Amino acid sequence: MMRVLFGLLLALLLSVPSLLDVVLTAVAYGLGHPPVVAFAAGVVAWPRIVSAVRGWGR
Repeated sequence: MMRVLFGLLLALLLSVPSLLDVVLTAVAYGLGHPPVVAFAAGVVAWPRIVSAVRGWGR
């Protein structure tokens, strides 16, 4: 399911060039600010951290 959603998102970004520009600009802006990168890394890593440490998930 995630592969299909990723493929659809990628197709949408490639078929609408202006949307691709907006996404690339947002990514470049976010990477230029370390707190944004730290927040994104925390959002991605948090479920793995919780599942690794028993008792945090409940």
